[in-house]
Amino acid sequence: MRRALFYGLLASLFFAFTFIFNRSMNLGGGYWLWSAVLRYVFMLPILGVLVWRQKGMRKVTLEIKKQPFTWLLWSTVGFGLFYMPLSMASVYGESWFVAATWQITIVAGVLLTPLFGKRIPVKNLLCSGIILVGIFLLQLSHVRGMETDGLLTALALIIAAGFAYPLGNRKMMQHACAELTTVQRVFGMTLCSMPFWILCALYALYTNGMPSGGQAVQSAVVAVFSGVIATVLFFEATNMVKNNPKQLAVIEATQSGEVLFTLAGGILFLGDALPAAAGMAGILIIVVGMVLNSFWG
Repeated sequence: MRRALFYGLLASLFFAFTFIFNRSMNLGGGYWLWSAVLRYVFMLPILGVLVWRQKGMRKVTLEIKKQPFTWLLWSTVGFGLFYMPLSMASVYGESWFVAATWQITIVAGVLLTPLFGKRIPVKNLLCSGIILVGIFLLQLSHVRGMETDGLLTALALIIAAGFAYPLGNRKMMQHACAELTTVQRVFGMTLCSMPFWILCALYALYTNGMPSGGQAVQSAVVAVFSGVIATVLFFEATNMVKNNPKQLAVIEATQSGEVLFTLAGGILFLGDALPAAAGMAGILIIVVGMVLNSFWG
């Protein structure tokens, strides 16, 4: 459990690059859909090399052939319907605003537990609620200055992403062969999400033309740090505790660390303003919620 917790926290650090660079690309005039597409386009060959070095390419392809519809469906949900709306949400505010709102996924993961034949871990749900209180305090000052339409759109997009990510991950843990390594499973999901990303790329090309070189470079960084390193760490952490819903809820709650890392990165690299007093109180509550969640896990 300690190693899974460490992997989860380390993953949250690398996941923070998603929010920072997506916001940076938007500020630079990059189209949000290209940011989403390019991340997975760059992930595919990197993961392919890693799987090839493990001599697991044949194992992955055979596993996909056994249940192609399952792989296509849950890979599209877990990667496509997660990252496309999350990238679009970055248009509506600072990197830490999106990262903070994204923590809705902590509660979403707990609420999805009955779909897998397990009872909802009530204590972990309460701790997730504490974390969310801190998150909403953190973004309170930002929300006050935001137009209602933009706020509601961002919330709808992030809620959709927040449910899609744990659902796709858990479904593939349930259906994928236990002999597949985490890297092999992530590669298989990336490969099977490609039809979705190809359609998105065609739409982006038609509406906005080709992405700039700067956007491509930043997307490549996101692909390595967030798409490969963070995703593999997080999926490995959840795989370690997949049979224990309480511990699984704890690991999924480590994603709240993204808020703190993104806040620091946004201030240092994008010139984001410091949160007000309510925001600082929110950070403290987030930390308390994470500690309690770990204790009860």
